[in-house]
Amino acid sequence: MTPVRVGVFGLLGSGNLGNDGSLEAVLGYLRAEHPEAVVDALCGGPEAVAATFGIPATRLHWYRGEYRTASRAGAVAGKGLGKLVDAFRTAAWVRRHDVVIVPGMGVLEATLPLRPWGFPYALFLLCASGRLLRTPVALVGVGAAPIADRPTRALVRWSARLAAYRSYRDAQSRDAMRAMGVDTARDEVHPDLAFSLPVPPASAPSDPPGVVCVGVMAFHGGNDDRARAEEIHRRYLDGTIRFVRALVEDGRPVRLLTGDEVDRPVVAAILDAVDSPLVTAAETSSLADLMKEMAAADSVVAIRYHNLICALKTGTPVLAVTYAAKSDALMTGMGLGAYCHPAREVDADRLLEQFRDLEKRSTELRQTLAERNRAAARQLAHHFTTLTTTLFPAYRKAS
Repeated sequence: MTPVRVGVFGLLGSGNLGNDGSLEAVLGYLRAEHPEAVVDALCGGPEAVAATFGIPATRLHWYRGEYRTASRAGAVAGKGLGKLVDAFRTAAWVRRHDVVIVPGMGVLEATLPLRPWGFPYALFLLCASGRLLRTPVALVGVGAAPIADRPTRALVRWSARLAAYRSYRDAQSRDAMRAMGVDTARDEVHPDLAFSLPVPPASAPSDPPGVVCVGVMAFHGGNDDRARAEEIHRRYLDGTIRFVRALVEDGRPVRLLTGDEVDRPVVAAILDAVDSPLVTAAETSSLADLMKEMAAADSVVAIRYHNLICALKTGTPVLAVTYAAKSDALMTGMGLGAYCHPAREVDADRLLEQFRDLEKRSTELRQTLAERNRAAARQLAHHFTTLTTTLFPAYRKAS
């Protein structure tokens, strides 16, 4: 048997712990079920991916300033030329593989600010190259959502149509793609890939009450909120600061967590505003690090999607500050649908009220999460079996 050549694709190694956690889950599957596979990546942060995961990696975009605002003629020209160059670079990379996997992530949504000619265009190039060169491209456990912007919606729709395999991390993602005109009759829904990652043992709730992990985010709304992005951010930050201050006044230690490098200024703003030895910031570089922090906590309040997953997977009661329907769906599916609070309208008093109710029901909620996590593990085992059957039906035999 000739070793199967697998490519992984996405904004990986770029500082987002959730994206890298999805990659870790897929690599774990490949190493367990297909140890002979030769894997490399086309990604946003090739140096980080190579160092962390031990696989060769290539930069996603030819133009290094792709995600910086182009204000000068040279930058505009560089971006424009990069779009053409990337079409050939992507096709050449796809040609070298037997199958390409896009591991999880919200690649079919625009719930955060997104320009069509950035990642949506890159994903379209990937899927079009796969169809043209007859290399299957699999969108595995991805997230999707309705998209208002026409160019972005068109690129996302065609990317999904051209992919050889699609599965989603929740039912509403599949519904969103169906509404965009994609035939989803054969597409399956499974828990997020991060639910397959190993988890540290959870600590028993302390008496008196102990650490509260608060996950924060550089939240400015989504694509449709650009005109009031700063207003949204200020309201979110002010509400979060008031909530953390209230916890400190109750004598609770607070551990601030991030999910992306861009969240660090939010941590700094909270530390400066509250100025208490009870408030500290964790240094995390992976979902495993996040789970260790959350497993040692009594409760979690978080906004980023994969921070929520980390808390849920450790069985720690979590209150979700939600900015997109995917978070509400996740919490409902795990039995905590009553503990969601809107990120665009953070009300510290109401948040504190919900938090106290969450802690009163801690024992009951931990039991619920244990049951839901066992179910998620069974569903993901089925998902990986389906991947093997669909993507690796027969390796090319050596002549």
